[in-house]
Amino acid sequence: MTLTMRPYYLPLTFVFLSISIVIATSSIHHDYCVIGAGPSGLQIGYFLHQKNRDYIIFERNNVSGSFYVKYPRHRKLISINKRNTGKTNKEFNLRHDWNSLLSHDESLQIRHYSKELFPHADILVKYLKDYTEKLGLKVQYNTNIQNIQRQEDLYTMEDNNDQRYTCSKLIVATGIATPNIPKDVAGMEYVIGYEDVSINPEDFEGQTVLILGRGNAAFETADAIYGNTNVVHMVARSRVRLSWATHYVGDLRAVNNGLLDTYQLKSLDGVLEAGLEEVKIVKKDGKLHLQFKEDEEDPVYSIDNFALRDPYDKIIRCLGFVFDKSIFNNKTVISSGKGRAKKYPKITYDYESVENPGMFFAGTNTHSLDFRKSAGGFIHGFRYTARALHHLLEWRYHQVPWPSITAPITQIENTIVKRLNEASGTYQMFGVLGDIIVIKDNGLEFDYLEEFPINLIDDFYKHSGHNVTRIIAIVMEYGKDFSGPGNDIFRIDRATGEPAEAHQSNFLHPVFYYYDKLPTSEDMQKKPLRDVLPPPKLLHHIVEDFLTSWDGWTSHLLPLRRFLEEVFDQDLRSFFADNCMKLALTHRNVPLSCQADFMEGQGLVPTYSLAQLAKDSKLLL
Repeated sequence: MTLTMRPYYLPLTFVFLSISIVIATSSIHHDYCVIGAGPSGLQIGYFLHQKNRDYIIFERNNVSGSFYVKYPRHRKLISINKRNTGKTNKEFNLRHDWNSLLSHDESLQIRHYSKELFPHADILVKYLKDYTEKLGLKVQYNTNIQNIQRQEDLYTMEDNNDQRYTCSKLIVATGIATPNIPKDVAGMEYVIGYEDVSINPEDFEGQTVLILGRGNAAFETADAIYGNTNVVHMVARSRVRLSWATHYVGDLRAVNNGLLDTYQLKSLDGVLEAGLEEVKIVKKDGKLHLQFKEDEEDPVYSIDNFALRDPYDKIIRCLGFVFDKSIFNNKTVISSGKGRAKKYPKITYDYESVENPGMFFAGTNTHSLDFRKSAGGFIHGFRYTARALHHLLEWRYHQVPWPSITAPITQIENTIVKRLNEASGTYQMFGVLGDIIVIKDNGLEFDYLEEFPINLIDDFYKHSGHNVTRIIAIVMEYGKDFSGPGNDIFRIDRATGEPAEAHQSNFLHPVFYYYDKLPTSEDMQKKPLRDVLPPPKLLHHIVEDFLTSWDGWTSHLLPLRRFLEEVFDQDLRSFFADNCMKLALTHRNVPLSCQADFMEGQGLVPTYSLAQLAKDSKLLL
């Protein structure tokens, strides 16, 4: 009997079903996944690209920087584009260019795109497009990432086409872009959101308008319409915080504060402080009224001179934005910052999520660390914190130490002075990023690290890859009691020029912290909130300077050198050859700048040999 083997065919529908299951369940892996192609996502992407890391940037829209396609609503940026500084130094000029991202391409600077001090928002959109394309950044557009969660050692996520992705490291650079809509104020459905408000002033012709909020968006809106309205009133819980008084660029900028003039000059417009939680918005006879929640009958208050007793034609909500947590899986916990920083995700000082290891934040998302203190919520600040994050990741995951230079201590003063008068990162991220001088064990050399997050110095090796015992931290600071919403920062005694009073400087100035041993984590936790760092062994302020140019011999350089000489216990003066010869003949020890052996020991060409000293001074040995 012969058995005939017949082929077995799977049903066609089952074959197709199997293939579709494989396609649906397959995932694409990258070492780094960056969520968001706004300025911060592009900035961290640039650094990853330069190091040839395996990365991808996901963008839900079809253009980089899509936030700026719509915002600010009236299209004028409030970030400075100061094209002329009288300097040609690129690093110095970045201090006054608040829109450009960092790159090696000189053409990618906003000054080449606009001559306006406050450019049109469309300029920034074009700039970010060029930045992406010219640098060849890997951006995947029209990809709406959702359901982010951690599974074992990977982060998983899906896009709008059900494509699954995994990554080892996740960087969230989505910005703060979800409108803040209070849930405890009844009648908010009658209110126009800032995201929808008309930018045509004619739409407010002859109307009475109330604006909820007191930030730049609120005043920007008021400035755009108050030439057409009957009245513009503005209400918020907190008082007006003027950026020139607080030195915080997120507070009200002068370019937007025209309504304060019409208010104080009694030209009908007004600004007042009141909480919204006690009122509700009622629509009656086509008008909008504010009514106490407990007063169900009469929309007019019992107090006959209540400031907001008249009805309004329109109420506009300008209450800012909050972080969007909807992209995460329900099981993924993302805590919020504390107090006034609650709209930002809670992170550690190395920009990592408190609850989720391997999840990092970049850009405005990191502003909880310096909210109302420094510029970390804005391009001219977070371009530097993005670079700091990149250095942290390079050491943590790729064993690449924080970049540094090594030099003999005879060069330390010149190195410091150059940085003080050029550096943009420490200038903009004052009180947050600082230059760190690592003093070698031999006491004759130093490593110089730029723009290190100073709140991480208690565990320096872990975050930098540099072993250290003694350090000098250089931080830019304002005076402790100078800035504030109620302070008179134009008072007659607002500044000092005396080197002996440098510690009383109010304006931005360099402060040096010398530690003969690193502060502990307990020291960092116990320091007062207003202090930048724990008490050091030696503290030195360089007196504030009207020109922010710390190069005065008696005011700046001499006090600095004396501080350094105390730290190193060395004479750090420089001498000519004949003076070195005289010192060599009359002293047992000569300054380091005269020691040829010292120079040779550093692998450098000796400045002078003893024979050369004798020849130069025309003396015979």
